[in-house]
Amino acid sequence: MTPRMDNPSLVVPGALQPLLDLTEVIGKVGVPQTTLDLVRLRVSEINGRVYTFPDDPEQADERLPRVASWRAESCFDEAERSALEMAEAVTLMTDPQDMASDEVWEKSAQYYTDEQLGALVMHIGLVNFWNRVNIATRQEAAAWR
Repeated sequence: MTPRMDNPSLVVPGALQPLLDLTEVIGKVGVPQTTLDLVRLRVSEINGRVYTFPDDPEQADERLPRVASWRAESCFDEAERSALEMAEAVTLMTDPQDMASDEVWEKSAQYYTDEQLGALVMHIGLVNFWNRVNIATRQEAAAWR
């Protein structure tokens, strides 16, 4: 499918830098980058945003192809599982009044501080934003980085 336009974050003057700044801030509160990457991929899978992965397995986490079936995989630790569960709850919004149930929230709170949980929820929201912009404008599949 041909993109409808260049990426809006590049077309709208001044739009890209605040998004990059937010990404940077989120990455500084102690949530491991590997966890943020797993969450980014899971949210993107749910939204239908496609990524291409490098052929060299040393350039990407070997667990990435297993993210969609994280519940059945033993390679994710409990903190990662709680983050993936939070990502699904917030992205799917099955109950918009209570997106992340108390149970989901409390599980994540066992592994992350309030600051980290706030960053995790913001990361999920930001990934959803990027996905929606990219899908709406039919951007090409993104190379995983």
